[in-house]
Amino acid sequence: MPFKTIIYDCDGVMFDSLEANCAFYERIMTPLGRTLDRGDETTMRVLHTYANRDVLAFFFPQEPQKSQALELAAAVEYRELIPLMRMEQGFMETLEELQPRFHLAVCTNRSTSMEEVLAKFDLTRFFGYVMTASKVKNPKPHPEPLHRILEHYRIAPHEALFVGDSELDRLAAAAAGVPFVAYKASLTGYARINHHREILSLLEQSDNG
Repeated sequence: MPFKTIIYDCDGVMFDSLEANCAFYERIMTPLGRTLDRGDETTMRVLHTYANRDVLAFFFPQEPQKSQALELAAAVEYRELIPLMRMEQGFMETLEELQPRFHLAVCTNRSTSMEEVLAKFDLTRFFGYVMTASKVKNPKPHPEPLHRILEHYRIAPHEALFVGDSELDRLAAAAAGVPFVAYKASLTGYARINHHREILSLLEQSDNG
């Protein structure tokens, strides 16, 4: 069957948002006497891919700093950090071509900032369903967020494509049975793309069998 829904991760796929994410956690860590180690691979992977509550648990596993970190996170005005985000090249143009033919959705481990980010970049109009970590009990890599999108559109897993850039995305897609497209990442899946417009030819090939 042809694909009906294209699902996008946010960070690292729709946007280069690493600087914004680093700035967010630095606003939490600095008052607590901690320094964000941008040179540590594990730290940066966790910061960029996991849900906010899991990142904070990673940085602050013990009380009282755990509770203090949650309070500081709630006080951060993410809108001040949105200017640090950069939309990936060709993304909006690709959405304009996809929208007449496919349902478009977001599946992200962001919690409460996703709608504001979409509005700021004039992307709200493209996405019929936005799934965030705050809307599910189990964020990625659990398949629950993708299951919710499939249920919303009443489609089978093989009728969707999930475009992601991390192992969490790949694991979530595999668990949900959704074909996975790796964006700028050496991950196994249905396909790999290095530019958003490449998905157009990928879908054309699928339509032609």
